[in-house]
Amino acid sequence: MSGAGYRDGAGGAPAAADRERMTRFRALRAMRVEPEGVARPQVKGDINVTPLVDVVLVLLIIFMVVTPLIASGVTVDLPRTAHHDRKPDDGKDLIVAVTADKHLYLGSTRVNRVEELARAIVNERRRSPEKGIFVKADARAPYGVVRELMQALNEADVHDVVLGTEELERR
Repeated sequence: MSGAGYRDGAGGAPAAADRERMTRFRALRAMRVEPEGVARPQVKGDINVTPLVDVVLVLLIIFMVVTPLIASGVTVDLPRTAHHDRKPDDGKDLIVAVTADKHLYLGSTRVNRVEELARAIVNERRRSPEKGIFVKADARAPYGVVRELMQALNEADVHDVVLGTEELERR
């Protein structure tokens, strides 16, 4: 018999036997039963945690790098004080910044005059009365500008003002 006759069914019996074997094999595979002589791979029940640890470490590094950049408002060099009280930033305070070059900011929005800033604070407090005022004045900012700001806030009936400072390093 030639190989061609075997494949196209010209010999009759071998092609029918092949079809019968294939049918049985498909039926066994559908039932998830392996035919004799075929080794079935063992299922491993352990969880590989290496990819999980890798992802967690990458996220940790990203958060460690990004967290200092989240500081609200404009960056200023705060004055240093010996008796520094820490207040957790709950994100509810209105942040007012005075830079060394006498610029005023409410959050990250620049305001031209102290009176305009006081008006904006009063309007914001009407919408959200639970908000406090956190004043960040640069250590090199002229005292007169900060005093003028505090006076305008006092005249606008804003009395709960917190002045931002950094702790003095003791040696």
